[in-house]
Amino acid sequence: MSIEININCDLGEKSKHHSNKHDPDLLEIVNSANIACGYHAGDEETMSQVVEISKKNGVSIGAHPSFNDPENFGRERMNLSSSELEKLITNQYEILQTISSNHGENVTHIKPHGALNNMACEDIDLATTLAKVIKRINPDLIYLVPTGSKMEQAAKKLDMKIACEIFADRNYEDDGNLVSRKKPHALITDPEQAKKHVLKMVQTQSLNCHSGKQIPCEIDSVCIHGDNISSLETAKSIRKNLLDNGLNLKTLNKMKKFL
Repeated sequence: MSIEININCDLGEKSKHHSNKHDPDLLEIVNSANIACGYHAGDEETMSQVVEISKKNGVSIGAHPSFNDPENFGRERMNLSSSELEKLITNQYEILQTISSNHGENVTHIKPHGALNNMACEDIDLATTLAKVIKRINPDLIYLVPTGSKMEQAAKKLDMKIACEIFADRNYEDDGNLVSRKKPHALITDPEQAKKHVLKMVQTQSLNCHSGKQIPCEIDSVCIHGDNISSLETAKSIRKNLLDNGLNLKTLNKMKKFL
């Protein structure tokens, strides 16, 4: 039986920090799109464009909610109450769901963005709050979380539909966290290196740490960032390499584990 795997990408992130010019090309490569909902980047027009192209390419649609901080692209940490977090996530989901339904589509997964995601990976209370909010919005939503994180733990306790992701273009520390972007070896920009990195992790179902250590984990999805210089080449080579090695690429909502 061939292993199923998903490729996801954060899209619609048009802002002063980021161009979305690669979005149409990336949408021919990836299986699932995490769409910025206007709080860190993007607007109703970019959301509508990404949904339209996603529909045409058979790409599944996900909300990519963030702290309301376009100034810092959602990368600055904030402390919000549970009720503020509930409102934050629900509003962004509803904005994208309304636009999606205008195109005859539905939001089928959620993946938090930036500092919100990083904080929830480390903090079980925040992770639990987010998981409860997402389950309350719609228990059928697939929750896309970094593998091995507190987010995965919290979602498992609530028996949610969980997809665990790895990052194609990032290195890992020995504790399974991403190497900080402040360090010189945080990013993997060579497409050749990225495709080997990804294939090894998917085939062994473990994280490759920068030190050479391997940490066993569940891997359902590979995240490709669309904002690096080499992201398009990296995305193409990763997709081709996974297919050449007999992996079965699927949208998140069509993976056997969620049917």
